[in-house]
Amino acid sequence: MKTLRLAFRMMLRDLRAGELHLLGLAIVIAIASLTSVGFLADRVARGLDREANQLLGGDLLLRADRPWEAQFVDEARRRGLRVVETVLFTSMVGTEDGAQLAGVKAVQPGYPLRGSVRIAPGPNRADATAERVPERGEVWLDERLLAQLGVVVGDPVGLGELEFRVGAMVSFESDRGANFFSLLPRAIFNAADLPATGLLTVGSRATWRLHLAGEPEAVGGYERWSRERLGRGRSVESIENARPEVRASLDQAQRFLRLAALLAVILAAVAVALSARRFMQRHLDACAVMRCLGAAQAQVLTIVIGEFVLFGLIAAALGSAIGWAVQFGLAVVLVEILAAELPAPSLLPVAHGIAVGMVLLVGFVLPQLLRLGKVSTVRVLRREIGGVESVSGAAGALGAAALLAIIFWIAGDLKLGLMIAGGFAAALAVFALGAWWTLSAAASAKGRGALRGGGWRYGLASLARRMKGSVIQAAALGLGMAALLLLTLIRADLLENWRAMTPPDAPNRFIINIQPDQRAPLAAFFTEHGLAAPEILPMIRGRLVAINDKRVEPDDFVDVRTKRLAEREFNLSYGSRLPDGNRVSDGKWHGDVAVAEFSVEKGLAETFALKIGDRVRFNVAGRLVEAPITSVRELEWDSMRVNFFFIGAPGMLEYDPATLVTSFHLPPENHAFTAALVNRFPNLSVIDVAAVIEQVRSMTDKLILIVQFVFGFAVLAGFVVLYAALQSTHDEREYELAMLRTLGARNRQVRQALLAEFLVLGGVAGALAGIGATAIGWGLAHYVFKIAYVPAAWPLLFATLAGATGVVAGGWLGTRKLLERPPLASLRALG
Repeated sequence: MKTLRLAFRMMLRDLRAGELHLLGLAIVIAIASLTSVGFLADRVARGLDREANQLLGGDLLLRADRPWEAQFVDEARRRGLRVVETVLFTSMVGTEDGAQLAGVKAVQPGYPLRGSVRIAPGPNRADATAERVPERGEVWLDERLLAQLGVVVGDPVGLGELEFRVGAMVSFESDRGANFFSLLPRAIFNAADLPATGLLTVGSRATWRLHLAGEPEAVGGYERWSRERLGRGRSVESIENARPEVRASLDQAQRFLRLAALLAVILAAVAVALSARRFMQRHLDACAVMRCLGAAQAQVLTIVIGEFVLFGLIAAALGSAIGWAVQFGLAVVLVEILAAELPAPSLLPVAHGIAVGMVLLVGFVLPQLLRLGKVSTVRVLRREIGGVESVSGAAGALGAAALLAIIFWIAGDLKLGLMIAGGFAAALAVFALGAWWTLSAAASAKGRGALRGGGWRYGLASLARRMKGSVIQAAALGLGMAALLLLTLIRADLLENWRAMTPPDAPNRFIINIQPDQRAPLAAFFTEHGLAAPEILPMIRGRLVAINDKRVEPDDFVDVRTKRLAEREFNLSYGSRLPDGNRVSDGKWHGDVAVAEFSVEKGLAETFALKIGDRVRFNVAGRLVEAPITSVRELEWDSMRVNFFFIGAPGMLEYDPATLVTSFHLPPENHAFTAALVNRFPNLSVIDVAAVIEQVRSMTDKLILIVQFVFGFAVLAGFVVLYAALQSTHDEREYELAMLRTLGARNRQVRQALLAEFLVLGGVAGALAGIGATAIGWGLAHYVFKIAYVPAAWPLLFATLAGATGVVAGGWLGTRKLLERPPLASLRALG
């Protein structure tokens, strides 16, 4: 108890003296960033688990790209389960004045089996739970579609070949999920009206869903039975994997958030290491005095370790409290995206935060404290540490192990953890090597030209004399500045390059479900309205079943995206002309040859390891189509044109079920064209890509806001690293300045020495940061984002100037009082 009391009193004394402020700030930032992300992820996970049944619209959900056979329904009813079928697809909903693309849902009586649908007589009217589904000839529209069409309840609207009466306004669908995943306005009608609308034909894209509900045992038995009979293009969703697109998208956002928190933790670890080293150096004398007054080595060590355990717990608690407060603000934004309330978080992220705080202390502070515990009593008379330097090697290993443990734990993925750890180690090594080489070159120039006399020579000599500390300072400063550059200038540059990839006249409308006999009338319609007739391309749906006579099985692939591609149907096409925006990178385009050949998109070829000469086999509406790959194409996916993974030679797929598609650019002033087009061809679905992109961008911007807020912790950590790097040699610099002034150096010479030291240190760190951030930005653009990015020279120049200016300003503010302090006072204070 006495030792604990002494540790507490030492902590209070060091807090009052400002010895722990920087260390505490670094720990608080690391834990606040981590716990805010942890709290948010915990709330989302708990919310998804709570709403799983409602998201499914039942206890089990079966999805397919074609209608379900009767055996699936009959088996469910035999097991005592309730069954309801729904069909989802997109179509145009029109009036005499216009039309809008909507997400259409055809439902059977009894829908939904779990959750609810709420309807109202109109906007701003009280809603209530719907006790039935729409009647025959009735359609329910959501508020957005009512406003876009300019109709009210009771008005007629057209869907395909039928005219419906608007019966109610839909205000809530429990199985719709979130606005983020259902961007289009909603229309719901009775499934019995679906055949008469003529909206779904062979090749139409739709999702047939079976909702099931009942006793858990019966549901589990049916799930096992159905999985054995699913086949391709079909899947089962249960409470455990409800709405995989929801979980996948939120998991992706959480990965970004965790990476942002990880960057803050790594930078904070650098700041903790620098601060702990300075703390150890400033407390060697105090611990030596304690040893002289009778304290045993174990007691000294226990006191200082106790001090940091108490301090770490307090800092961890404060960081967790900040993380708790921050996540409430982030959750407000996320609730708008999810359109659902999130449950309160658990306290598990607090435990994670405290654990990270303790690991940081053990990895980067404990080794320095061990050096304090082994300080010799002789230090009271002589100032060498004596016999404790051997701990330094183990200290580096322990710190590296602690940081690696944190990186792998937060990353949650071995490959990602290895990439981050390797990248951080490589960056640190490159920065240190670059700093050593540059500082050595600067030091060798101290006796040449204009640097031969005055304070400039003393400043450069000081850097050379403390080469190890100077290299650590420059590398730490460079690392912090590089992080700041990546989070600001380089990120903005990458976004601008991404936006520039889509030309202003890129197609902003897609037309699907064009029938073969509408090709000529559609082209004539465009010409009549003063628009160039777009190229109409055939689209055939086919499933990849074999490569070089080897059957394609999703389970044979490890990558998640490859598995998903192996399960889905591809959109195939055929033709003799190479489509616009396509370039043959390997092989030869088939042209007009009548031989069966395929051209494959380069990215897909890399995904499935396809090459020229490989034979691929597709199942197209029950017919097997096989041909060799004779060319590989590179596509401009951002051009917004119609693109295909596989294009066959003429004659290969002409007699298979197909729908025709096209894209075109519609000027903003010609907005009435879409309504006229749908009135003339009611079966067509016109997708306003500009509107969809704007909706996606609106939702994405909210997620980006959350990520940027968490990245703010990394920015703060970067500034802490900068300050910690400057403070790490403050005492040595104070001693040297005092000695210079004692030996007769004038203030002008001392100021020149400081300016030279800070200017070179900041310039070197800034240049390294500019080069490093630019290289990382180029790597991200080239290998991750796949965009054309030519690094500009101005970030390098800006980083060098900003680094030199910032370090000079920060260093001058931290040392200007030393010039006003008598040299004797400094020497006495430093011993």
